[in-house]
Amino acid sequence: MEDSMGKPEKTQAGVEAAPLGQLRLLIALDALLVEGSVGGAAKQMGVSTAAMSRLLGQIREKFDDPILVRSGRSMIATPKAEALRSRLRHLANEAEALMNLGGADAPTASRDAHEGWKHKSIMGAPPRLGLRKIVQLENHPSPEHVAAQFAFIHTENDPARRLAKYIAVTGRKVGHTRPLHIDEAEDAFTTILAGEADPMQISALLRLIHYRGETAPELAGMARAAHRYYSTDTGMRSPALDWPAHLSANSRQSPWFILAALLVARAGYPVVLHGNYGTGELSGKLELAAEAVDIPVATSLAQAKTALAARHICFMPLAGFAPQIHALLALYPLFESRSSINSLVHLLNPMRLSASFLGVTQPAYRELHRDAAALLERQSVSVVSTSRDVAELVPHRPHAIHRLINGEKTDLLLPTLSKADGDSHVGLSTFEYWQAVWSGAATDQRAQYTIIATTALALMTVQGADDGSYAQFYSKAENLWLHRHQRRV
Repeated sequence: MEDSMGKPEKTQAGVEAAPLGQLRLLIALDALLVEGSVGGAAKQMGVSTAAMSRLLGQIREKFDDPILVRSGRSMIATPKAEALRSRLRHLANEAEALMNLGGADAPTASRDAHEGWKHKSIMGAPPRLGLRKIVQLENHPSPEHVAAQFAFIHTENDPARRLAKYIAVTGRKVGHTRPLHIDEAEDAFTTILAGEADPMQISALLRLIHYRGETAPELAGMARAAHRYYSTDTGMRSPALDWPAHLSANSRQSPWFILAALLVARAGYPVVLHGNYGTGELSGKLELAAEAVDIPVATSLAQAKTALAARHICFMPLAGFAPQIHALLALYPLFESRSSINSLVHLLNPMRLSASFLGVTQPAYRELHRDAAALLERQSVSVVSTSRDVAELVPHRPHAIHRLINGEKTDLLLPTLSKADGDSHVGLSTFEYWQAVWSGAATDQRAQYTIIATTALALMTVQGADDGSYAQFYSKAENLWLHRHQRRV
């Protein structure tokens, strides 16, 4: 399009409407989708990061779409951008072919490439672990051929073949890989949880997703798969709280959060604690703590349902209600690092309760669980971004709480409550001291602040209360702590 002076028009962002300007945007968009970041795309195109940022702004205006959005540690393409990916790759391949006409072969008519060549080999199938060198050869499959192959696999009933497709989607070479969509992640992990996946497939998929960093759609898809096998409907329609606690075996913290959960249950709100503490000699630490304060330990969904109806609280060891997920967590020694399963366990919500109170698995994932919870249409979620693996507020540092209330995302900032140190407990084990603080035989200001602050936010979460009500709930939590030994009617 030209103005009255015969010059190409520009949009508000400075996008030239001339074909050359539009082609430049397509090249930039392809680089952004290949690299998954502004910095990487800038390096690929040989321009500055600032210039690539301006191009991204123009692309967003042109397509009326964000194109790239942050999820966890990664930037992921929007659905509209994903729809353009294969066409852009085709354009890039065609451009490369045009620039290398000297070595190009004449186009051939479209026909069955295997016609006349079908003949069974005299050799048997190769060994299962046989390897071959990957070399770029003539007649290498085009992106269109790969896409068609993936589409065909998706319609197959063989779960192992479909899982192989998802491994290829996440692990092909640069420019040909992307995160899984929510439905793909659900299908992949349904195969794994059903016990229909090859161990090598499980390892490959877990490491690929973790290396790149899982996205909210992937995590939500994993959670949907887990709900098929490891959740039940309690029939509760009143507010109730899901409280995961999947701690590292190296963690030395005392489980003050269990005492906070007990206060919430005594306030009239059902609470389900679920988790694990590794597989070593401390693996029963959370069960021991629960039994010490008379919280039922439920080793199945049915037992948990009964305990909730009778006592308003229970603790569910992960190995009892989700053995396959527990087995996947137990792969840690083989990798010496965490996997996406460590993120998944916080979204299990096995009793399908209305509210969830979460800690984060890694600093980079502070908003990941909230974003995934939004995709799962959870009603009320609070993520304590300064607490690893379990929701627990320590008084000696400020907190950023990432909340989801009926689909609306909010951030609650809480100041430091107290710099008081924990009291010494000479002559008592940490377990005995933990019991003594609950019984009143020992006084620990830091522990007391931790329990009260955690109880307050848990009450806010289970009620889906607004951010401005924290002081009110803190006062209620103080009162619950003060009167914790009064006989309940």
